[in-house]
Amino acid sequence: MFRPLSIFIGSRYTRAKRRNHFISFISLTSMIGLALGVLAMIVVLSVMNGFQQEMSARILGTVPHASISARQPLDDWQAVAGVARKHPEVLGAAPFAELEGMLSYRGAMQPIQLQGIEPALEAQVSSVGQHMVQGRLDDLQAGEYGVVIGEITARRFQLKVGDKLALIVPELSSVPGGISPRMQRLNVVGVFKVGAELDSSLALIHVADAAQIQRLAPGQVPSVRLRLKDLYQAPQLSAAIAGELGEGFSASDWTLTQGSLFSAMKMEKTMIGLLLLLIVAVAAFNIIATLIMVVADKGADIAILRTLGATPRQIMGIFMVQGSVIGLVGTSIGAVLGVLAALNVTQLVGWVERLSGQQVLSSDVYFVSNLPSQLQGTDVLLICGAALILSFLATLYPSWRAAGIQPAEALRYE
Repeated sequence: MFRPLSIFIGSRYTRAKRRNHFISFISLTSMIGLALGVLAMIVVLSVMNGFQQEMSARILGTVPHASISARQPLDDWQAVAGVARKHPEVLGAAPFAELEGMLSYRGAMQPIQLQGIEPALEAQVSSVGQHMVQGRLDDLQAGEYGVVIGEITARRFQLKVGDKLALIVPELSSVPGGISPRMQRLNVVGVFKVGAELDSSLALIHVADAAQIQRLAPGQVPSVRLRLKDLYQAPQLSAAIAGELGEGFSASDWTLTQGSLFSAMKMEKTMIGLLLLLIVAVAAFNIIATLIMVVADKGADIAILRTLGATPRQIMGIFMVQGSVIGLVGTSIGAVLGVLAALNVTQLVGWVERLSGQQVLSSDVYFVSNLPSQLQGTDVLLICGAALILSFLATLYPSWRAAGIQPAEALRYE
């Protein structure tokens, strides 16, 4: 089968055993460096994807994806929910109330964000019911002022189901200053553990009790909470639903409260990826060193090829093929090992924990007890593409030097 001269000779140079073993060692080092760089990038980015997915499932599964409210409390929240459910992207809708206050127990106080929910409908819009460690959401009954608190709050106050604590909320009044505190006794009926900051800042009560605390009329709710199929469409979709409902309705979404956290995680992933790319860049510099020494070692061969009619472009192609093969082999090995490691990193960490007797991620310190990993094909393609591009760029200068060798000068001392 016909093959171009550059590819034929370049591939032969790659397979041939060189007289200079140091050059062979540098070439092997370049392949190993590329493989390790690609392996590290795939594993680290997959682990970061896993943490981001875990955070999304825990935090964004608890806070509202979007909410629809009006200037006045909603008298008929079912009508608003009906308009929202007409969109196929909306998975669920439920009445929702939100207020801030202070929890007080035996002289200790803590700021808290209270969410008023309808326990029967909460499973449609939230996953907090899946993270209950004590009690159930159904234990929240209208008029009983029950509360479900986070695990950190329960541990801080040493609370358990059945204990009572006080809620202090600010209220507008006619007293000097315009604001007076209002107190409401709450009964602990459950404890949840999401595994994030929400365990210390969030508590749940029945939406009817929240409306009573806010002094709303019976049956009124402040807003309707939505759960969406695609979280990242929340700003556009919620604004569209508010527009359909007419003037006076407004929308809010998770990007207003949690957007900075996920933007920071995205930036962190980008910066770590760029830092790990330096490993690949170092391996690419090794390819430059390898090819420069090969060019010096093959000076006589280059001169003979030139006298036989090879053009500078063909000579340049020979060494570009050789360097590209080194990059291709190293990248392929790293990609295969990286994919295998990313798919099994959770099991590998578990095996290391059992072997050493030490827990890498303690659930008492971190919000997860295992190392999550999510392999994304786009990450693998970008990493392999960047490695191959750097490998190809590393061949340009040595190949240009090889193409500039003059036959007479190269053969003078042969």
